[in-house]
Amino acid sequence: MSENETLPSFEQLGLAEPILRALNDVGYETPSPIQAAAIPPLLEGRDLLGQAQTGTGKTAAFALPLISRLNASDTATQVLVLAPTRELAIQVAEACQSYAKYLPDFHVLPIYGGSSYDTQLRALKRGAQVVVGTPGRVMDMMRRGKLDLSALRALVLDEADEMLRMGFIDDVEWIIEQCPFDRQIALFSATMPDVIRRVAHRHLQEPKEVKIAAKTSTASTVRQRYWMVSGLHKLDAMTRLLEVEPYDALLAFVRTKTAAEELATKLAARGHACEALHGDIPQKLRERTVEKLKGGQLDILVATDVVARGLDVERITHVVNYDIPYDTESYVHRIGRTGRAGRSGDAILFVAPRERRMLRAIEHTTRQPIEPMHMPTAQDINRHRMEQFKQQIRDTLLSDDLEQYQEVVAEFLQDDTTDPLDLCAALAKMVKGDEPLFMDESQPEPAQRNMDDRRDRNSERGFERDDRHERRERKQPSTGPRPLKDHPEVSTVRYRVEVGYEHGVKPGQIVGAIANEADIDSSYIGHIEIFDTCTTVDLPEGMPEEVMDVLKKARVCGRPLEISVFTGELPQRSERRGKPFGGKPFGGDSRGRGDGRGRGEGRERPFGNDRGDFKRGPRKFDKGGRNDR
Repeated sequence: MSENETLPSFEQLGLAEPILRALNDVGYETPSPIQAAAIPPLLEGRDLLGQAQTGTGKTAAFALPLISRLNASDTATQVLVLAPTRELAIQVAEACQSYAKYLPDFHVLPIYGGSSYDTQLRALKRGAQVVVGTPGRVMDMMRRGKLDLSALRALVLDEADEMLRMGFIDDVEWIIEQCPFDRQIALFSATMPDVIRRVAHRHLQEPKEVKIAAKTSTASTVRQRYWMVSGLHKLDAMTRLLEVEPYDALLAFVRTKTAAEELATKLAARGHACEALHGDIPQKLRERTVEKLKGGQLDILVATDVVARGLDVERITHVVNYDIPYDTESYVHRIGRTGRAGRSGDAILFVAPRERRMLRAIEHTTRQPIEPMHMPTAQDINRHRMEQFKQQIRDTLLSDDLEQYQEVVAEFLQDDTTDPLDLCAALAKMVKGDEPLFMDESQPEPAQRNMDDRRDRNSERGFERDDRHERRERKQPSTGPRPLKDHPEVSTVRYRVEVGYEHGVKPGQIVGAIANEADIDSSYIGHIEIFDTCTTVDLPEGMPEEVMDVLKKARVCGRPLEISVFTGELPQRSERRGKPFGGKPFGGDSRGRGDGRGRGEGRERPFGNDRGDFKRGPRKFDKGGRNDR
């Protein structure tokens, strides 16, 4: 669809009258290009293959026509939407609820990991015409016989490329194969890699193809800047940035859960209304935190990539990449949290000298230059503080309740020894308290790097400290297994699998393979550390022989895992790349893979039995499911 082509109205697209009423309530006037192109074929019942960047209105493009075709009097599940993250699942479910507000007896249910099975099971028993879920939890519900798709009319794969990147694609295909043959399928993806296209050709019947070309990968309303700073200097840079940058709400991205907690704590200690958001925080608390940001009780959110998709808060004017992302796609989705719906926004990227190549790769992907910015000097900050303080005084002068204070000041001025200027200064000091109004401008400013500075970073004292800090982070891993965070009472054994960085493996793929092939709850998959040619993983002691045989043959990145007990012989230091992954269950936030659970996302079924009693003994490997295909 060309940019100059006149778009039809929602009424002209043929949507049901209750849907049109709801659209009028939410203020939708004309459809976006992806909506105008996708709604008619979906209303006709055709399969659809849609390609469009995030933030173009894909949710409404499939939700509006599919809800229009629902039989609201039937409580059976008629539409299933698969989404890569719980945040996106919640967002899609909320959108469906708003579009169907005038449909009587309509129910939509989001199902995802990290939330109570009992609550979701009760809702399924009551009936939900639309179910929106992450692949791991949907597959669990189907295998348990709790999610009945016999009446399914339409299946939506939202953000298919992201589900591929997170290791969900095998789960997605398994789910598709369990659906009725005559179901309608809509597949949406920002990119169309060969794997996704093969899935489409295998499962979609003569699909209508819709492609909305984007001029750039990022919104033109987002101003992008970078700041050459690293290591221990980042906190000072962030503090100065918050002093001078005029933001309403700010979203700061870091790589790990620990870094999110640490930065949020330090910023809160400096007087900022700030909280952390990451995969270990309970879902209800995460939702309350987002509501606080929307309502103005919070100004700064420090987050991992778990919220890079699905978070849409109008107040967010700035996105700060405190830690540079591991890949350019993550950067695009991060800064897509601002500058939405035509609003302006700012994206600021902290770049260490060794990260210049990633900066260039980001510029190439976004097809937009990222302009350098400089650290504000103490003089700049003092000038800004002065303006803020003066504005505070101006605002106070406009108040209506100054009379009693005027009387106090008048009494002071009756005393000939009181200078009016001294009186005003004393009152200003009283307002500021012990906090100094100005920074000390006599202190030397921190050293500033730029892209053309090619000197070795150890040549400056500040960067020597950074280097020592990073060497501590790259210490050799322990040779013994680590306790499981959620199950410290369970003994673990460290295993080695024969796939590593050289083969392109990601943590989520390893977790997904083990969780699905061995039928182990992801919380029982412990510390994972990837080397060039192999990976170590901590698993519960007493793994049955049949499970080990299956895992030896399981393939990741085209290679068999060949799992074996780790003997303690570590790869050579020159073979090591990156950092260990540790946490719950393996520290997935450090690579920005959703909530860090890979294909095992959302599994609360422990290895052993459905009640969570690992010690009752392992359940034998179920040779059905994926291996029957």
